[in-house]
Amino acid sequence: MDPKTVRTSQKAGLPPGTLVHVGEKRSEMVRISVMHFDADTFEEKELTSPEECANYLKSPRVTWINVDGLHDVEVIEKLGTYYDLHPLLMEDILHTIQRPKAEDFEKHIFMVVKMLCLGGDEGRIDSEQVSMVLGADYVLTFQEKRGDVFDPIRNRLRSGKGRIRKMGADYLAYALIDAIVDSYFSVLESLGERVEELEEAVVGTPEREVLMRVYALKRDLISLRRSVWPLRELISSIERSESTLVKAGTLLYLRDVYDHTIQVMDTIEANREVVAGMVEVYLSSLSNRMNDVMKVLTIIATIFIPLTFIAGVYGMNFAYMPELEWPPAYFAVLALMAAIAVVMLALFKKRRWL
Repeated sequence: MDPKTVRTSQKAGLPPGTLVHVGEKRSEMVRISVMHFDADTFEEKELTSPEECANYLKSPRVTWINVDGLHDVEVIEKLGTYYDLHPLLMEDILHTIQRPKAEDFEKHIFMVVKMLCLGGDEGRIDSEQVSMVLGADYVLTFQEKRGDVFDPIRNRLRSGKGRIRKMGADYLAYALIDAIVDSYFSVLESLGERVEELEEAVVGTPEREVLMRVYALKRDLISLRRSVWPLRELISSIERSESTLVKAGTLLYLRDVYDHTIQVMDTIEANREVVAGMVEVYLSSLSNRMNDVMKVLTIIATIFIPLTFIAGVYGMNFAYMPELEWPPAYFAVLALMAAIAVVMLALFKKRRWL
């Protein structure tokens, strides 16, 4: 049974805002890392406890606090207390099967996105929820486990290249969303290769194993679509929002992310249509193979009909059959049967039945 399903049932009957972790159980320590910067200074540190986050409150510089691991509810609760997060917001952070969305809490904007990566030898898609809280001068990100697609953002912050350290927290939040959307393209490239490979396999060798791979690919595309489709609404809602936390200059970059999301959706829909057609091609190929088999069996049966008739005639137990006393009769009958078979094969080939 899926551990997420089991954990979800534990929330039944609890009051709204009750902090219960819904997701995969993990045993590793929760990791809290912070990047504190402005145009001229940069500080990077790994915190040993959530209490240290209080040192960065009301700082004139931008603070990015990243939490890897959500199984320790106490850590999330303390961070929520320091940054005055709403109990329902913290509940959604711990509920790791949320759909992508954005909610405006006036003092901060809460966003949920799905980070996708390729896992396993079969190229299956692993999905992870990333929750973001955008404040006036801070960004909080919460991930289920270590490992993400944010390393290019971290490297840009460390090097000070580009405008990321000159802009505010809203630009940092945009950069994080943009990194997640860009990672979708690498996932789509891998899915595109699987689509091309399966197209050839469906036409060439329509085996049951190929059909199972087609259905697995179809499930991956559905999962990808569920992650990307609400992301359009998320970005659109932020663009329409009147929140002062997102500046006009950052909205221009969010529109670019929106365009990328549309491209991802178009590619997903195109691949879904191809995969849906694969099932029809598989059934057609299977039907064609069956027709070929039936064709061969029909030809063989047709050839043996006159031969069976001859064998049946001479297999009757009549006492007076003239050919029975003729010495070469046996070989003559065999020759006649062979000649009939050859003539019928030649006729079938002439009519292109073979």
